Amino acid sequence: MELNRIIDIRNASTEDIPALASLIADSVRNLSQGYYTEPQVESALVNIFGIDTQLIADETFYLAETAGQIVGCGGWSKRKTLFGGDQTKTGKDPLLDPAVEPARIRAFFVHPGWARRGIGARILEACEEAALKAGFKQLELVATLPGEPFYRASGYEAVEQIEIPLPGAQVLPAVRMRKLKITSKTIM
Repeated sequence: MELNRIIDIRNASTEDIPALASLIADSVRNLSQGYYTEPQVESALVNIFGIDTQLIADETFYLAETAGQIVGCGGWSKRKTLFGGDQTKTGKDPLLDPAVEPARIRAFFVHPGWARRGIGARILEACEEAALKAGFKQLELVATLPGEPFYRASGYEAVEQIEIPLPGAQVLPAVRMRKLKITSKTIM
């Protein structure tokens, strides 16, 4: 794939859901190798990873696109849910108080053929800028094991190691992380 292609970042829409679902599955299956077992990956794709349509409705979910192909996605949330797609929802997702609660960084996935080219960093920057404009001063997330080095390099600190329960007595190890102060990269 060409490195010089223009990558556009835009808000995701409901029309993007089928392509995003495919991207998420490709990303998880390929980029999780060596971190998680195949049964963990397949169970997480059914029970945890997926699209949170509330992020799309809130216009806080972005995608990276080049030549009509979605090559990455990720978002931020002003709501209580920390991770997971629609399949993890049990009711209305209440709003956070930006004065005292951190915004959530959510659902980052990059196409395996486009990994490690700065796509995640561009989406993360857009998320941080938008959260800052919405009044948030801190950010929180749950990183998968393959995602943890990316977030650490982006200024996030590990708060705790967690295990997300999966059916069949399986767990998905992850890391809860926080960025205590977000600053604008464009408004200084």
